[in-house]
Amino acid sequence: MKITLLDASIVFLYLVTMVVIGWGLRKRARKNKESYLLGGKSLPWYMLGLSDASDMFDISGTMWMVALCFVYGMKSIWIPWLWPVFNQVFMMMFISKWVRRSNASTGAEWLVTRFGSNGTWVKSSHNVVVAFALLSCFGFLAYGFVGLGKFIEIFVPWHMVKDYVPFAVSPEYVPHLYGIVFTLFAMFYSILGGMHSIVLGDVIKYVIMTIACISIAVIAMVRLHSTGAVLSVPEGWSNPFFNWHLNLDWRRHVPDANKKIAEDGFGLFGFFFMMMLFKGIFASLAGPAPNYDMQKVLSTRSPKEASKMSGFVSIILLPIRYSMIIGLTVLALLYYNQLDLHSAGGTDFEKILPGAINNFLPVGILGLVLTGLLGAFMGTFSGTLNAAQAYIVNDIYLKYVNPQAGTKKVMRANYLVGIVVVAIGVTLGFFAKDVNSVLQWIVGALYGGYIAANMLKWYWWRFNASGFFWGMASGIAAALVFPYIFKNTLPLYSWPLLFLISLAGCFIGTFSTPPTEESVLKQFYKTVKPWGFWNPIQVKVMAEDPAFEPNTRFKTDMFNVVLGIIGQCCLTILPMYVVLWLKLPLLITVAILVVIALVLKKTWWEKLEN
Repeated sequence: MKITLLDASIVFLYLVTMVVIGWGLRKRARKNKESYLLGGKSLPWYMLGLSDASDMFDISGTMWMVALCFVYGMKSIWIPWLWPVFNQVFMMMFISKWVRRSNASTGAEWLVTRFGSNGTWVKSSHNVVVAFALLSCFGFLAYGFVGLGKFIEIFVPWHMVKDYVPFAVSPEYVPHLYGIVFTLFAMFYSILGGMHSIVLGDVIKYVIMTIACISIAVIAMVRLHSTGAVLSVPEGWSNPFFNWHLNLDWRRHVPDANKKIAEDGFGLFGFFFMMMLFKGIFASLAGPAPNYDMQKVLSTRSPKEASKMSGFVSIILLPIRYSMIIGLTVLALLYYNQLDLHSAGGTDFEKILPGAINNFLPVGILGLVLTGLLGAFMGTFSGTLNAAQAYIVNDIYLKYVNPQAGTKKVMRANYLVGIVVVAIGVTLGFFAKDVNSVLQWIVGALYGGYIAANMLKWYWWRFNASGFFWGMASGIAAALVFPYIFKNTLPLYSWPLLFLISLAGCFIGTFSTPPTEESVLKQFYKTVKPWGFWNPIQVKVMAEDPAFEPNTRFKTDMFNVVLGIIGQCCLTILPMYVVLWLKLPLLITVAILVVIALVLKKTWWEKLEN
């Protein structure tokens, strides 16, 4: 099946709607910098949660996760811990409210709360966060761009449109051309309408995606169960649990899947899982990276709403997204021989998502799914673009170039910066090998250099701006050179060395310079109220204000985190059990979710405070 007029009309209507939203909300966005970048901090938490979840429902990530589900089966639910996905649980329980209490506009501006505004090292720490934020934003823009081009090419073959294009395009650059076209739509509405149009666009996209994902799941269930079909998968495919070795043998089914497992480096799954968990805990304790996720937290109306927003994300994202993932996986397994997954390097499993959609979805539903996935790209792209604009305009232009700029100049700067950022992201997309290579570099290497400094800033009073700068600088530098040193190694496996290098930079920088000013530390401790190694500051704060109540929720927060991660795993696997109709595991999963919800109502929801 190819895209029909009805399907194309649905996609076109959505694109026009996004343009109209951007144009219609441009006046509201122009009020001031805060209105443009943070929606005036007036948007309700559930809309920001929907928007944040929509931004995480990206097209490239979904292509990758469908490929993982096909090859690794139920065990694929653990692999996104590379991000790690459970950082949302840490944010839900305590990190988000700590971030929001700063009342800042960006992660770099947040550093003023922690280290003050004076001193050479404060300036250096500010600059290195901006550098990291922009590197990660450009990486995510390239990542989305690559996935979008591969996706569109399946539905709009080049031979159908080449006669209408007034210039020649080499076959290898056709996906890039498609990527540029749809990137321009995303750029238009996000640059004009700022956070207001991004959030409204994301809410519309989420509604479309929900309808599309449930439709795919239902179609897969009908095809699997009404005909009595049996999935041709290796033993252990439907079991989410694992031993030290993966023990999935595809030789009798799809031999190239064994090749992919070897190339991914996930065969020794127990070791891989421990590395993900080890890195993931530290990454989660470090708090959100300076991207669209942090911008949504800073856009909430209060710390309490920031926590609610982060908790809402997993609930509305995972069951819907995995309905699509398992649905497309089942269709691909049932009709594998009808999919054209061949590429120059063998089987390209990242083509499963567009291939299954193109072959097995009826007219109308295909248009909705295409619209939802295009919206997923545009939402992720626009959220990332907004974050990049915030850092360049707020933390470079207004700090160093024109501190006295009026609202009109700030808006013009935002427009210009948005165009430049998009151009850089698209250019980088031309050099990216594939979705997985960009993803592995971002989560395995670049974010590895971010973790140490951003973890210590929350929990250790003695950590200062010099330690933060040298920790970040050494980590980012190592992340940039490690791919050339460890050429055939999964970035995750070289992460411990990268973490130690960054940690060494943190300690050397910290102890080679004096502590942060006491007044800054006391104000930070009173405002943010973290737990950790803050006793010297706590004593001084309580001496001045005996009524001050320190944060004693460490054990409760950690208990809630464990429950939250289990609950998040249950939300992930729930739709998979439904589509495969594994009744006993489904009942157990639902029972666990009910118990966790009741406990967290008492230990988290009822204890939320600003």
